[in-house]
Amino acid sequence: MATDGTNEPSMNSADDTFLKSMFYEQLVEYVFVSEVLQEAWYYFGQTIEVLRSEVDSSGYDIVFECNGIMRHVQLKTSRVDARASSQKVNIALASKPSGCIVWLLRNEDCLTHRMRLSYLFFGGEPGQQLPSLDGLRIAKTTKANTQGIKKERNAIRIVPKSRFQSILSTRDLVGSLFGLRERANQDFIEQTEAAVDESEDEDV
Repeated sequence: MATDGTNEPSMNSADDTFLKSMFYEQLVEYVFVSEVLQEAWYYFGQTIEVLRSEVDSSGYDIVFECNGIMRHVQLKTSRVDARASSQKVNIALASKPSGCIVWLLRNEDCLTHRMRLSYLFFGGEPGQQLPSLDGLRIAKTTKANTQGIKKERNAIRIVPKSRFQSILSTRDLVGSLFGLRERANQDFIEQTEAAVDESEDEDV
């Protein structure tokens, strides 16, 4: 690793911005996953298996499995007041079990130093494939070639914001993702947590 002549590694502005951007992207994803897991357990009494994709060539970022439903999820994110009017989707997502896009709308609260999320959802019912992408515009590359032409990205479609369903709470999102409707018996949750506590005490 290059240094600036001291014991501290050097880093130019572009590198610093990139690393902070990667950190922030992971932060948003971890907040989202935490919210989903907590809502699934504390309200519905369900556990969720979480798998992450290291590359997004298959059109998804994360896989959730719960209540017999597997969801391949493409995550998008923007500030709650952003002007984004569409999102891009890889057509490969349409071939995945219950593929969907969850658009995370971030509201950063400077007073509580926490991030609150609401959602836009593009997907079918649990067990159904992604809604048809027929008729949607094909995305183009952001940079033009030497002839000034932006080539089409045949695997990418542009989904307008109007095609997304607004979901205000994580509870409603979890219910929609996995077909959960009934609140869990709180005695069951408390008994399970008590059993975990007892097991942990025995391991000490």
